[in-house]
Amino acid sequence: MRDPIEDAARAALDGRLIVLPTDTVYGIGTRPDDGAATARLFEAKGRPRDLDLPVLVPSVAAGRGIAEFDERAETLAGRWWPGPLTLVLPRAETSRAWDLGGDASTVGVRMPHHPMVLAVLARTGPLAVSSANRSREPTAADCDELARVFGDSVDVYLCEEARPARQASTVVDLAHGAWRILRRGAITEQQIRTALRG
Repeated sequence: MRDPIEDAARAALDGRLIVLPTDTVYGIGTRPDDGAATARLFEAKGRPRDLDLPVLVPSVAAGRGIAEFDERAETLAGRWWPGPLTLVLPRAETSRAWDLGGDASTVGVRMPHHPMVLAVLARTGPLAVSSANRSREPTAADCDELARVFGDSVDVYLCEEARPARQASTVVDLAHGAWRILRRGAITEQQIRTALRG
């Protein structure tokens, strides 16, 4: 009997596209260190190249492997990872050559809180994963809709009966001096401020 988690991990490592549920919305992803793979992801989404692809990681340690964590990042990751918080940080040496679009000096990194995506990430390591939608369109809510949107451009669809929360992660920029929220989401600005006051 085939293991869908293993199939998804193998496809992503081969540079193909996969769809998988997260704790926020369904995501579409692939390996981040393969320029041809991330180009396929941009093309499938119709996403402008000046927007960044975020990276999901299986652990805080894996996050530290691709991004430079300062004390604020350690505090926020310690408080909300795994969970709906994306941190924009300076890239570490490992990720500097990755073609993720947008600002080549930074990377948006998050550890999601969902057993299925974490099982895939445990096999693959970091993956470039964006919301599973065409650019500027709503995120699909179930697998039938996802298949209509992406069709054969996605090799493996990992789906579940329960729908994701559909509330996006909060994105906090820590790479340019004073912290600022780039996208409001599940974690409020006041919660971030309180955590950083410590």
